[in-house]
Amino acid sequence: MNSTLGYGLVLTGLLCSAFAAVVGIVTGLMRKESALPMVQKAVYGFAASMIGSNLVMVYALLSHDFSVKYVAQVGSRSTPVIFTIVSLWSALEGSILFWGAIMGAYLFAFAWMYRKEHGRYMQLSLGVMAAVATFFAFLIAGPANPWTHIANPLADGPGPNPLLQNHPLMIIHPPMLYLGYVGMTIPFGIAAGALLRGELGDAWLVPLRKWTLVPWTFLTVGIILGSWWAYAVLGWGGYWAWDPVENASFMPWLTATAFMHSTMVLEKKKSLKLWTIALALASFVLTIIGTFMTRSGVFNSVHAFTQSDIGPTFLVFIGILLVFSVLLIALRGHMLVAESQLGTIASREGSILLNNLVFAALTFVVLLGTLYPLITEGLFHKKITVGEPYFNQMALPLSLVMLFLMGVGPMLPWGQADPKVTQRQALIPGGVGLAIVAVCYAFGYRGVMPLTAFGFAGFVTVVTLRELFLPAQQRMSEQKESLATAIFVSASRANRRFGGYVVHLGIVIVMVAVAASSAYKVHTTGTLKTGEAMQVGSYKVRFDGLERGKEPHREWIAANLTIITESGAEKQYRGADAPRMNFYERSTDPVGSPTVSERIVSDVYVSLLSYDANGGSASFNMWVFPLVGWIWYAIPILVLGALISLWPQRKKAAAPAPVAAAEAVPGAP
Repeated sequence: MNSTLGYGLVLTGLLCSAFAAVVGIVTGLMRKESALPMVQKAVYGFAASMIGSNLVMVYALLSHDFSVKYVAQVGSRSTPVIFTIVSLWSALEGSILFWGAIMGAYLFAFAWMYRKEHGRYMQLSLGVMAAVATFFAFLIAGPANPWTHIANPLADGPGPNPLLQNHPLMIIHPPMLYLGYVGMTIPFGIAAGALLRGELGDAWLVPLRKWTLVPWTFLTVGIILGSWWAYAVLGWGGYWAWDPVENASFMPWLTATAFMHSTMVLEKKKSLKLWTIALALASFVLTIIGTFMTRSGVFNSVHAFTQSDIGPTFLVFIGILLVFSVLLIALRGHMLVAESQLGTIASREGSILLNNLVFAALTFVVLLGTLYPLITEGLFHKKITVGEPYFNQMALPLSLVMLFLMGVGPMLPWGQADPKVTQRQALIPGGVGLAIVAVCYAFGYRGVMPLTAFGFAGFVTVVTLRELFLPAQQRMSEQKESLATAIFVSASRANRRFGGYVVHLGIVIVMVAVAASSAYKVHTTGTLKTGEAMQVGSYKVRFDGLERGKEPHREWIAANLTIITESGAEKQYRGADAPRMNFYERSTDPVGSPTVSERIVSDVYVSLLSYDANGGSASFNMWVFPLVGWIWYAIPILVLGALISLWPQRKKAAAPAPVAAAEAVPGAP
C-alpha cells in the first residue's frame, strides 16, 4: 500500500512538473500570459505530490514497512525514532526524494508569493524551475526510485549508516545544505526567465537578489554545521579537509557571494550586467555538479553516498545546463551592455570588481583541485590525489586578499576616491590591525599567514563597525535619539547595508577562528593506564578507567576522563560523554566518538584510539584547538545579518511588484 501510494504521488508530481515546464516555457516565449494560472496550479500540484510522497515515506519508516525497498535498506526496529525519521535523507534514494520535497516547497513559495502578479517573464521563470523539477522527479521515478515493492520482506532491517546516528547535528546539517542547494533553482529560473523574455530592467534584480540570499543563508549554515559535525563525530581532530564533497558545497557559496556583491555595482553604476547574470547561472550549475559529486559514487568521501546508477543521468543533465546557460548568455549577451563606465580600482565599485575576481579565482582553484584527479583517472588511467597542501597553498592567500578587501571596499566611495580622505579613513583601522599583530607577536605567536589574518581582521572589524554605527551616530547628534532608537531606525531604513555589515562581522569571526585553530593547535598521542595523566598544551588529561554501556541500537566502551586546567580546576567526562567506541550491528568496525571540552578560548579534543580491557589501559589522540568554537558561534551572527537584509522595507508609496515591473530592453524581440 505504501509503495503504491508513494510511487503514485511521485508520478503525479512528474506529470505536474512536466506540464508546468512545457506550458510555462512555450507560452512564455509566445507571450500568452493567460496561461500563467495553469502553470501555477501545476506547480502547486508538484509541490503537494512531492511533499505527500515524503510524508508517506516517513510513515513507512516509522511503521517499519520493510516491504518498501528504501525502508528495508535503512530501517531498523532498534533505531531511535528521531534517527528513524532522519534516515529519510541518510541514503541515496531517500535523499533524492527529500530533495524533491524541498524543490516543491521552494516552487510553491515562489509561485504563491507572486500569484497575483502579471505574467511577463514570471511564467518563463516558473517554466525553467519546473524543468529542473522534472529532472529530479524523473530521477525519483526511475534510477533512484525508493518505492520498489519487496514481495517477501524481512522482519527487520540494518538501520541507517552508523555515522549518521552518532550526533544530533545530522538532524539539521543535511536539510540546511539541501535548502541551500535546491534554493539556487529559484534565482536560476528568474535569471533564465528574464533572459528568455528579453526584459532585463532594474526590477528583475530585486527578486533575483532576495531569492539568492535565502539559499545562500541556508548554504552558509549547512557548511558550518557540516564542519562542526566532522569535528564532533569523525574523531580525526579537524573540521575541514578539502574533501571533494566539502568543496562541492563551498564552490556555489563562493559564486553566490560574488553575485550578491556584484549586484551592488549593477544597482549603483548599471555595470557588470553580464557578469552578474553569469554568476547567478553558475551558482546553480555548481550546485548540480556538487550533487553529482555526492551521489554519483565517483568520489571517495565520508560525506558521499555509495555507488549508484544515477551518475550518467546527472552528467547528461549537467551538460544540458551548461549548453543552455552558455547559449542563453551568447544569444542575449548583447542586451547586457553596461550603461556607465566603472571607476578606478580606488573606488567602491573597483574594489567590488577586484573582490569578485578573487572569488572567481578561488572557485577555479577549488574546482580544479577537486576535478583534476577524476580527469586524470578518466583520460590517463592514473590515480592521483590532490590534498590539503595544494588547497592551502593556493586558497589561503586568496582568502587573505578577500578578507582585506572586506575592509577596503566599505571605506571607499562610489566613483573617484580622494587619496587624502582615503588615507585619513584608513589611519585608525590600519593602526588597530598593526597593533593586533604586534600584541600577538609579543605574546609569542608566530607565522606570517595567521598574523596577517589577525591584522586584516582587526582592520576589517574597525571599518565595519564604523560604517555600521555611523548613521546611528549621526541620528543621535541630529535627532537627539537614544542609541537603541538610532540603531533601530538607521538599520530599518538601510536594512540591506546594515545586514551586510553584520554578515561581514560573522565572516571575520570565522576566519580568525580558522587561522588560530589551524596555526596554533597542539597535538599529542599516547597510552595511559588507569590513574595516569598526559599533558596536552596547558591542560592535563587523566584516564580514570573504562566503562561499558548499551543502548537499543548500539553498545559502547568509553574511556572515562578528567580534564585538568592550568589553574587546577577539574571536569570529569563519564560514560556517553567520554571518548568511546560504538559498536553497531550493521558495522563490523567500531565507530569512534571523541570528547570535546569546549571553552571560550580553546577546545580540548580527545579521541579514543584503542583500549585494553584486561590491562586497564587506553591509547588516545589529543588536541588543543584555540578559538575553534567561534567557527560555529558565528552562525547566529551570520543568520541575523541575512534576516536583517531580507526584512521587507515599508513602502512609502504603492509600487508595481518587482517581477511584474521589468523594463523592456531596446532591441529585445
